[in-house]
Amino acid sequence: MDTTTLAAFLAVDLLLVFTPGADWAFAISAGLRDRSVVPAVAGLVAGHVAYALLAVAGLAVIVAGSTPVLTVLTAAGAGYLMWLGWSVLRQPAVVAASDETVGSSRWQVLLRGAGVSGLNPKALLLFFSLFPQFIDTAAGWPVAAQTGLLSVVHVVACAVVYPAVGLLARTVLKTRPGAARTVTRISGAMMIAIGGFLLLERLAGW
Repeated sequence: MDTTTLAAFLAVDLLLVFTPGADWAFAISAGLRDRSVVPAVAGLVAGHVAYALLAVAGLAVIVAGSTPVLTVLTAAGAGYLMWLGWSVLRQPAVVAASDETVGSSRWQVLLRGAGVSGLNPKALLLFFSLFPQFIDTAAGWPVAAQTGLLSVVHVVACAVVYPAVGLLARTVLKTRPGAARTVTRISGAMMIAIGGFLLLERLAGW
């Protein structure tokens, strides 16, 4: 895998990581409750690590053995992403903090975070629809190794972005809700653009 491909993946991956969703909502909740965001972020990252392990174990079969299935997965994921972006544009409300974590132990918060990211459709889209776009089956690297490298890049991005989201929520969302709504609208437009790009690229190669 060359550096150009890796840089392109990082750019697209960061757009998705920076897009508000269930993971953001959980990180924001932890930040607004004025407690450490470390357990929440650790749980969110653990969910993505679980997806990464599944991708490394099984993505080779999907990429090498079933192009039609890959096309359907990509088209469905892209459609979901565009729908999600449109929903965000229609209702760009600021995510409110939840009282669920009040009185919870660090372990409970971590487990809840793992459940949030583990059940997040955006994570499924990322690992099983986006990753194949950047994997070259003809390259010298095994597919599993390429998938592992992309997974590491993604998990590191989550581990950097999510704590910042939780910490900044204390000031940005409490004192400047208008700015938060603007950021949400931009994120919705990005989701539509990314989904459209993935859909057109996959259908063009069909």
